[in-house]
Amino acid sequence: MKKKVILAYSGGLDTTTIIPWLKNTYDYEVIAVCVDVGQGTELDGLEERALASGASKLYIEDVTDEFVEDYVWPALKADAVYEKKYLLGTSLARPLIAKVLVKYAELEGAEAICHGATGKGNDQVRFELSIGALAPQLKIIAPWRIWDIKSREDAMDYCILHDIKVPMTISNSYSRDKNILHMSHEGLELEDPSLEPQYKKLLQMTTPIEDTPNEPEIISLDFVEGAPVKLNGEALSARELLEKLNIIGGRNGIGVVDLIENRVVGMKSRGIYETPGGTILYNAHEELEHMCLDRQTFGFKQQAAVKFAELAYNGEWFTPLREALTAFVDETQKTVTGNVKLKLYKGNIILIGVTSPYSLYNAEIASFTTGDLYDHKDAEGFIHLFGLPLKVRALMRLSKEEKGE
Repeated sequence: MKKKVILAYSGGLDTTTIIPWLKNTYDYEVIAVCVDVGQGTELDGLEERALASGASKLYIEDVTDEFVEDYVWPALKADAVYEKKYLLGTSLARPLIAKVLVKYAELEGAEAICHGATGKGNDQVRFELSIGALAPQLKIIAPWRIWDIKSREDAMDYCILHDIKVPMTISNSYSRDKNILHMSHEGLELEDPSLEPQYKKLLQMTTPIEDTPNEPEIISLDFVEGAPVKLNGEALSARELLEKLNIIGGRNGIGVVDLIENRVVGMKSRGIYETPGGTILYNAHEELEHMCLDRQTFGFKQQAAVKFAELAYNGEWFTPLREALTAFVDETQKTVTGNVKLKLYKGNIILIGVTSPYSLYNAEIASFTTGDLYDHKDAEGFIHLFGLPLKVRALMRLSKEEKGE
């Protein structure tokens, strides 16, 4: 009986090429597994393509609900953004995909899991750290680190040589990743940071700014303990809410990012990210936190958000620190409940109103009109004590100058 390998299969060029390569190199039975995290029409015809390429079978498992509820929402609550721009669309999906791959490896009795991540990319780290945390006994095969194929053109030639149809042409062979949260684009002209992206050719979730409506669109979002639960007053599941918000944000040109980022493996790379619905949610959630969190908690949470984003980006989801940070974040979110109204217009998100039953904004204190809770005279003593270290330091320097020291 042939030994089995589980292949993380997307149906794209790389994983299509890997199927015959695994059979020719290891004589494995290749079992393809596609983890559906909201790729949409990318799954059309996938089984036929996998079998035609030489896989013995294809499993497709839809975990989109789990992805949104257990990975996207925790990152949203944490305000996790990598290098101030990237909302972690690919990063958050990888640990869940690895979890499903491990499940099918155990189900099929496979000795190895194979992925199509390159030796220059982040995904190899994310997949392998996650698999190692969940099933350290499994062997991992990463073809891009060991085969003779050096480029996407080489991969296409390999498929042609083995009479396998590929789902793209060289002129449109961007490296893309799509799920319900985002879509990323790399390669071709994007590898030259001096060139403007060809947005009208590139974008798939988002309307180019020039083609967006000339009238603003107003939306309303309701959150309960940090998680969005209603869009324009309609209660929706997490998945439904993000899907609808992607459409709304997409048609208004929201959430397109051009980023030169620092990869885990030490190099910089350029990517274009489309995250229309997620960008709106992050913006609304932060506005609600400004109202509901006290100064110390908000300030410390900003620091924790950077670490949370780094852990997710680096593939360290299944770690004690990430779990501990999530527990901290969940505690902070107990009062992050309320409604946020936004105006969307040509790529811009404009706050037009926020309310919460847990609001820490007190008009009696904040107003220029004096109220009972705040006496202006109290500020004098506060400023004296708050600035005392500065005054002591200044007196010391004056003393030194008078002594000629």
